[in-house]
This record gives sequence, structure tokens and C-alpha cells, in this order.
Amino acid sequence: MKLGTVLFLFFFAYVSVFVGPAQAQDAVERTIRVHLQEVFDAKVSVIPFNGLKAVYANPIGEVSGVKNGETATFKIPAEYLPGEFLLRLDYRAKETDAPYPAERNIFINKQDIELTVNPPYINNSDKTKFGAGEKENTIYSDFIKENSAKRMPIELLRQVLLSYDRPRSDFYGQAIKEFEQRRAEYNQWLGEQAKKYHDLYVARLFQFQHIPATAWSGSEKERLNQILKNYFDGIDLSDPLIIRSRELSKFMDDYIRLYAMQATTKESRDALFTQAGRIACEKASKGHPSVYGWMADYFYIGYESLGIKQGMAMLEEHINNPNCLTSKKQQITKRLAGIQKLVPGALAPDFVIEDNEGNNFEFHKWRGKAPHKLLLFWSADCTSCQELVSGLTQWYNEGINKKKLDIVAVGLDETEAQAKRWEAAIADLPGWKHLYPQGGVNSAVARDYAILSTPAMFLIDSKSNKIVSVPDDLEQLIKDLK
Repeated sequence: MKLGTVLFLFFFAYVSVFVGPAQAQDAVERTIRVHLQEVFDAKVSVIPFNGLKAVYANPIGEVSGVKNGETATFKIPAEYLPGEFLLRLDYRAKETDAPYPAERNIFINKQDIELTVNPPYINNSDKTKFGAGEKENTIYSDFIKENSAKRMPIELLRQVLLSYDRPRSDFYGQAIKEFEQRRAEYNQWLGEQAKKYHDLYVARLFQFQHIPATAWSGSEKERLNQILKNYFDGIDLSDPLIIRSRELSKFMDDYIRLYAMQATTKESRDALFTQAGRIACEKASKGHPSVYGWMADYFYIGYESLGIKQGMAMLEEHINNPNCLTSKKQQITKRLAGIQKLVPGALAPDFVIEDNEGNNFEFHKWRGKAPHKLLLFWSADCTSCQELVSGLTQWYNEGINKKKLDIVAVGLDETEAQAKRWEAAIADLPGWKHLYPQGGVNSAVARDYAILSTPAMFLIDSKSNKIVSVPDDLEQLIKDLK
């Protein structure tokens, strides 16, 4: 809901219905047994990874009331395999305690899983252990430890090379040679590890640690652009199973951060993120259709959360490509259609919503006292909204401004706590019409007005109900009123 929500940290609001690849040909149903230790009881859930960001689907299964020393057993259907899963335990250390969550990511492929869990230490290998002979999780844990040790000195060298301001010095030349030697040795080691464990699902995730080549001549900005140019080197986008893990999302988040480093204004940020999406989707279009669709979905969620209309428009060519198996095609199409219709001179979409006084408010029929009405979509939990509302309130209460404009404020807060903040906030905004649609940003009125993020404003002629302008800020609104 908040514009600029931690620069794509992303990027993504978190609801996704994922259309994934077909299961691996040799996948069969697997069993996972979770043995509970050293707590009173727990509810145990196994949840499949859902393709985008840290988003998971509905649980494959839940077992409640598992006591200390007991076992929860789950059958993992073949269509989810191989893949990454979230193991969640809502446990009570004592009978009088409230349940407390403990989570761990696990990989399941060609083996049944036996896991002895002490919930408070679910990620401690001394307290929570896999059964003898388990490979996917054990090998991946060993890889992460060794990888961290090998990669750290290379990353330190890279930071020196990126920021050093004397690229013609002997020191810089020696640092480049050292970096390139270490990079080559490291990438070779990654390839050897992937080959060694090629039968494991986790081996296909090693590639996300690949360090691409960089031309170190030029300015700091040029070096950064060179890293971006080669960013996807070493990544197999033709492998549909890479979208069943969080690794691709983390890889893309780091990609976006490199673009965010260059942004100085909202406008430059939007342009850079659109460029990032264009390049990434073009790369993915040459890979597997499921990976291509995943990439379009990833950027759609980010563009929607940050209100980047030019990015949404860029995605149109990709969602219309039959090779792009996106789960978001319908949403993207609707958003684009809404954006294209919501232009000056067009009839504003009508709606009927109960207002804060319990009366049905019919937008087209409602006539205030002013020649214009401002339709404001906002959230009391949004910093950008609070700043706009504060400035708008001050302007509205000055001189004859109330005679120029009637304000219809639509609150898009969603949670119960946010709703309470909305109720408190509108008490300080008398004279406005306040509406609170069910569903927040996913409500019918928000969809009709193609709301990608808040705040959003539409200046509308009171008599004709036609859109006069779509101002980005208070300054533009005042200018449009003149």
C-alpha cells in the first residue's frame, strides 16, 4: 500500500497463484515424518513454495496436537516434487503457553524425509536433525557453509574494485588480476559441485552463486552497468524447476537493488525499474515458458506495488506472447485496460459504497456544492498518503478553496489494525465524504480505477462525471483547478 515500499524489497506485494511446470518425470509421492522433541505440543504444517518471493501456497497438510515424542506424518504429492517447502511448527513449550511459530525451509526430491525437531532450535543442526543418509538438505547446508567461506574474499575484492577511484594505478591492476583469478577458480568450483551432485534438486540452485565477468575499466557507474549487462550469465533460464525455490527470487531482488542504487528521483526509479524488467523479461523469453511467465509475474507484482504504469505497459508485449505462461495475465490486462480508459475527458467509473455514516453513497448521483469533486484513494497506514492528506487539508481549509472542490476519500486499509487507524484519522477530516470498501486495494472500486498504489487522485467534473485530470501530487491538483 505504501508508495515506494522499501524499493522493491521488494518489489512485491504478496499474493500469487502460480501456474508451474509439469512435475519431474521420475517424481513419485514422498513421505515426511516430523518427530517432535522437548516441547509440550505443536501444530505441524508443510507448505509448498509458491513460485514468487517468499510466498507459499496453502499447506499440503496440517497435524494439530502433536505431543512431545510423537510424530506428524505427511504425504507429499508427486506434482509438488522436486521443490522447496516451508516446515512450520506452532508450538507450546508448556501447556499454559500461547502457540509460538518456528519455521524451516526444506527440500524434498527423491527421498522420504525423517526429521527430529526441537522447535525452538529448528534451524540448529545440533538440535534438529535429518535422518541418516538424507541428501538434499544435508548437501545444501554443507554447500552454503563452504560457499560462504570461498565467496567472502572475492566479494571484498569486488567492492574495492567497484569503489576505487584510481583505476589506472598499479594497485588497481593487481587487484583486477587477483579478482579474476579467484572468480575463475570459484566458478569452476561451482560447476564441479553442480556436476558432482547433479542427481539432487539443490544442485541446480548452485548456479545462482555464479560470478559473471566484469570489465573494470571506466567510471564507477560504468562498472556497475557492466555488472548488470552480464548479470544473467551462468543462469539456465531453460530449467523450469528453478522457480520452485526461493533462490530465483533472491537472485532477482539483488538485480533490482543494483538498479535502485542508481535512482535519484521517483521518475528515475520508475524508468530504471522498467528498464530492468524489459531486459529480464527479454532474457527469460528465450528460456522455458514457465520461467518466462514467472518473470512477467515478478515484475507485475513490483510495478503494481509501486504504481509504475510505464512498467505495466512494458509487460503488455510479454503477456501477449503465447510462450509466456504467466498466472497474472488477467490481472495485468485489466490493469492496463483501466489505465488506458482513465484519461481526461473519459467518464469516471460509477460505484455505490456505504459511507462512514451507514448510507449508500452513489458516486455519479452525488452532487456536492463545488464544480469539481476529488476522488482520493488513500491509506491511513501509508506515509505518502499522510503527507498528501496533511497538505490537502491545509489547502482545503484556506480561503475559498472549499468552494472549488468536494473531496471523496476512499480508504483502502485492509487489516483490522489499519481500519482502526483509518477511523481515527477521518475524525480529523470533517467535510469530506469517507468511504471504506470491502477488500481494500483488491476491491471493485480500486480495480475499476486501476489503483496500483496509494495515494491516487482523480479530479472529476461534478455535473458530467468526466475526468478532468489525474494529478500526481497536490501541486499538480492546484494547477489543474486553475
